[in-house]
Amino acid sequence: MSSPRGFEVAEVTGATLVQDLGRPGWSAVGLGRSGAADRAAHALANRLLGNAEDAATLEVVGQLVLEGVGAITWVVVTGGRGPVLLDGQLVGDHAPVAVPPGAHLEVGPATQGLRRYVGVRGGVAVAPVLGSRSRDVLAEVGPPPPRRGDLLPVGAAPATPLRVDQATPQTVADSPLRVVAGPRADWVHDVHALVGTAWTVGEQSNRVGVRLRSAGGSPPPGLARVDPGRELPSEGLWRGAVQVPPSGEPVVFLADHPVTGGYPVVGVVVDADVDRVAQLRPGDPLRLRWA
Repeated sequence: MSSPRGFEVAEVTGATLVQDLGRPGWSAVGLGRSGAADRAAHALANRLLGNAEDAATLEVVGQLVLEGVGAITWVVVTGGRGPVLLDGQLVGDHAPVAVPPGAHLEVGPATQGLRRYVGVRGGVAVAPVLGSRSRDVLAEVGPPPPRRGDLLPVGAAPATPLRVDQATPQTVADSPLRVVAGPRADWVHDVHALVGTAWTVGEQSNRVGVRLRSAGGSPPPGLARVDPGRELPSEGLWRGAVQVPPSGEPVVFLADHPVTGGYPVVGVVVDADVDRVAQLRPGDPLRLRWA
């Protein structure tokens, strides 16, 4: 019998999750798609490694140390910028590196951005749940978060060659995020307050959504309800929807958003800009502009 091939989790702090492109088609039973929060960084890791686009990666917020098991395996780290070390030596990110058996790959916390993506050639081959290897933190569905001592198997290497040239890293741009008016924009006094307010990312932010706080300290009056007593039946939600709860502090929904909600969606971040939201950390400034 051949020895296992993959990585043993030597250390993990913060949140590390297995993610792929998610599990579409289950919203009718209350289960969202989930998948990588920063889809562009996830896709870049797979392209550099020659993987299929649906190969699973590791989404890391914090620190992760992996020990190679069984055979040499190529790995790449994309997304947020930060240190990557192989047996204590800096090797850099956004370029594939070969990890021999027994070697330790250390992925440090992001110093720019928030989420880092660890791709392995062949993909992380944990058992799928309902057709996907993604962990949905809201529904608690999918492979459990890797813990110290876990063995993460790796799939068969694809026929597509590696791209060993270093890729251009994704950056968290300072430019405003594009937004369009949502279906319930008329439920607040002045939807233009979305783009006229300087926001910061609140502490209560995760893969479900990013809460926005006014840099001035108080929610803008324009986002107050026109009729506070009016009830809104639950409606479908989607990635990028900007929902305004009674507090007046908007929430931009991300990968693990609920499938329905009862607060008005007054705006929607353009899909091409949503990945940038996933790289924002608490306290970061954020501006919106009409698309």
